[in-house]
Amino acid sequence: MQTLQVELGERSYPIHIGGDLLTRRELFAPHIRGQQVAIVTNETVAPLYLQRLCEALAAYQVVPIILPDGEIFKTWETLQTIFDGLLTARHDRTTTVIALGGGVVGDMAGFAASCYQRGVDFIQVPTTLLSQVDSSVGGKTGINHPLGKNMVGAFYQPQAVIIDTSTLSSLPARELSAGLAEVIKYGLICDEPFLGWLEAHMPALRSLEPEAVTEAVARSCLAKARVVGADERESGVRATLNLGHTFGHAIETHMGYGVWLHGEAVSAGTVMALEMSQRLGWLSAAQRDRGIRLLQAAGLPVVPPQAMAPDDFLEHMAVDKKVIAGRLRLVLLKQLGAAVVTGDFPREILDATLRADYRGLVDQLTEQ
Repeated sequence: MQTLQVELGERSYPIHIGGDLLTRRELFAPHIRGQQVAIVTNETVAPLYLQRLCEALAAYQVVPIILPDGEIFKTWETLQTIFDGLLTARHDRTTTVIALGGGVVGDMAGFAASCYQRGVDFIQVPTTLLSQVDSSVGGKTGINHPLGKNMVGAFYQPQAVIIDTSTLSSLPARELSAGLAEVIKYGLICDEPFLGWLEAHMPALRSLEPEAVTEAVARSCLAKARVVGADERESGVRATLNLGHTFGHAIETHMGYGVWLHGEAVSAGTVMALEMSQRLGWLSAAQRDRGIRLLQAAGLPVVPPQAMAPDDFLEHMAVDKKVIAGRLRLVLLKQLGAAVVTGDFPREILDATLRADYRGLVDQLTEQ
């Protein structure tokens, strides 16, 4: 097991990473104040891991709250299911909410914990690669709105993040690839040597070789922990973690939540960010292509949906959380391993990026 620390003063917390951690009661006990525990999970994860976690926490009064599975259910209505479960079981302010599942479960359970009786403790137990390397760390919680993804929520830090990498064995290949989009992101924004490691170990990661998976998760979590420790509420450097997300969230919103997995949309959005960075003269064509090839090697889509016109992107991007005073800001790359958040770009460069022939670009790369 590896243990990292998110440094936030009195609200600092550990990230434990390793195999078979669900059964390790001693990892949970220091972060549970009372006797009441609510495990929030979903219909897919519950049959796989709920019983194992309940047995580890048998000394507590455990109530499971099972949600429907899918991004489409990340709504106010589903959030009420969590509140209904807590209130029906008469949970008080000493309860601990445990999020057992992927990013949707973690975001919703964390948001519910931030609201219930004005705030109760919660622990993240992420079971997908995407949630293990990204959404479980940093305290972003929330739900979707029909007009924009994650537009309603709160910054609310967990007491601990317990990452059991053995849960990835049940993950469909498509969702594993979706998680790799966020892993690749860290190399692109702040750790160029990590890109080389990923290029060498991508087959091992896709085969879930334990040492490679643990290394990738730990390196990703370390990068995010450093950024969150420096900028908890995304007033500066933390926004660089959203590389590809402004374009990607537009894809998710336009196509319908869940049609494209979050990591898939981020992958296509990252290609657009790479293209725009190259058009601005910050990246060479070879650097852009290196990023695209790595995303392809992870089994990810690298062409935005043909059904989306430039105006479709602009409509959804106008409500992005990085818009300030009506000005769109994007996360772009000054070079591989060095991201910047900027609104200082010519409009014609953005328009050209939205109109670019990504299918033709990818076909050229395939032929080379």
